[in-house]
Amino acid sequence: MKQTNNNDSVNKQSFLVACPSCDLLADTSHLKHGETANCARCDHFLCQYKDDGIARSLSYSLSALVLLALACSFPFLSFKASGLESVMTLPQTALRLYDYGMTELSILVAAFILVIPLVILLLLLAICIPLYNNTPNPMLVKTGRMVFTLQHWAMAEVFLIGVIVSLVKIASMATVVLGISFWAYAGFTICFTLALSNLDRVQCWNAIEHLTAEPSS
Repeated sequence: MKQTNNNDSVNKQSFLVACPSCDLLADTSHLKHGETANCARCDHFLCQYKDDGIARSLSYSLSALVLLALACSFPFLSFKASGLESVMTLPQTALRLYDYGMTELSILVAAFILVIPLVILLLLLAICIPLYNNTPNPMLVKTGRMVFTLQHWAMAEVFLIGVIVSLVKIASMATVVLGISFWAYAGFTICFTLALSNLDRVQCWNAIEHLTAEPSS
């Protein structure tokens, strides 16, 4: 009976969320599927509850990983002008900068559009698979911290928008052909964004807390 009361206390406390803006505590235990919670004092967004948030994030992560592999395996763009043709793959967008002597910029481009998104996808799989299967894992807390820290440094959508804007400007100077890699990277960007947006921070930490607390209850 005592253990049951302690568990109820832990579960009740886990639904209390501190507003990142004003520190006001809010009870999110009443949320249903699709509902969001905002701070009652400053209206700052707190969380959005989804019954299948973990499953959605896992599905989109797997899809994004496959699309990223396709994006790195086929031509991204080809340019034709004055009888000359140039084909570029996605990894070459960073390698060309390195060839032109812009080493730091090439490293940043490779990190923001390929390396960091890939690391985040692997971390999402590492955190979603145990949560989906209810399998305790001692690395869940560290993995969760890395996911929510690195997600601000992935700029796949910024890169894609920049490419589209550049294509509009150079369309009058050369014939531009979009390769399979371009469409695969566009699909990857959509799936990658959906994978992160469906992993609610509060719901994820509550799931980790309950899963890691189960063996001792």
